Amino acid sequence: MLKVEGLQKHYHHKKILENLSFSAQQGEIVGLVGENGAGKSTLLNILAATSKATAGSIYFNDWDYKKDKSQIRKHIGFVPQDIAVWNQLTVEENMVFFEKLSWQKKSKAQLEKICLDMRLDRWKEPVKNLSGGMQRKLNLAISLIHDPSLLLLDEPTVGIDLKSRKEIGAYLRRQATEGNKLIIYTSHDMDEIKELCDRVLVIGEDSFYYDLLKEAGKEVMVV
Repeated sequence: MLKVEGLQKHYHHKKILENLSFSAQQGEIVGLVGENGAGKSTLLNILAATSKATAGSIYFNDWDYKKDKSQIRKHIGFVPQDIAVWNQLTVEENMVFFEKLSWQKKSKAQLEKICLDMRLDRWKEPVKNLSGGMQRKLNLAISLIHDPSLLLLDEPTVGIDLKSRKEIGAYLRRQATEGNKLIIYTSHDMDEIKELCDRVLVIGEDSFYYDLLKEAGKEVMVV
């Protein structure tokens, strides 16, 4: 379980996040929406333990972000907006490289299965030859090498074709339900949010996203 209480993030005198609170359970896919600059990526970076909050508390399972950061990081998978892979290497070489940096070891067969499960079947192909959708899948596959229980995804399907988006969405649903992962997901594609997410958190004072999602029958919470 993830619990966020009174979270604040300020850059100098600029308030990015102010008194934000929510909780989420394992097995959920939680959407995170809001206008540009509302603080979605900032929140994901804080939850990924790559940035510190100005104030407030965060707990994941029995761990406190202030005291147990190194332990928490072992259980987090984070996919930022930018694709972070080695273009000159093959899919196999990328997976093996990042596996060596992981605290949880996997065989080549296990690494390949992660890719095949999301229909990334270009094991020997250099990344530079892959489509944008395939590169996005590899970016996601790398984040899953250590089998995280909290998966944070910042626009993971931006700029890719509908088929790849659907395949990634189906894979994430299996990860949540069968793998019991908590997934927090940002996207500007409201159709994707409505289809994939169990409920949605809205950041910011603009009621546009809240009203749109409420009309679609989604469970929505302003944070």
